Amino acid sequence: MPRVVHFEMGVQDTARAAAFYHHVFGWGAYQVDGPEDYWILTTGPDGEPGIDGGLIRRQDGLPRTINSIDVESVDLYLERVLSNGGTVSTPKKAIPGVGYLAYCTDTEGNLFCIFETNPSAE
Repeated sequence: MPRVVHFEMGVQDTARAAAFYHHVFGWGAYQVDGPEDYWILTTGPDGEPGIDGGLIRRQDGLPRTINSIDVESVDLYLERVLSNGGTVSTPKKAIPGVGYLAYCTDTEGNLFCIFETNPSAE
């Protein structure tokens, strides 16, 4: 069964937000190389309950938290989203060496991400 495996928070200033969460909760934060201003947040040690997350610069100016759901196939779940009344907000795209993702909106207007692990993604 697909599970929430990651969260993203849309922020205005990623470095400032990373410092905030580090100082308040002790979370680790490091910037990822890539085309987007993205930081990984580590919220605790592996093997303990909880998930890690990330900080991304807001695209539309609206603050929000986006849950990423691990799926076996982004293509399959995009079909399921559409056939059940959801919409695709950002089409499938590759994260080289990591996998594929797409952002969708549910029937209530909530944004979420579906993510497929695939190290051969280009």
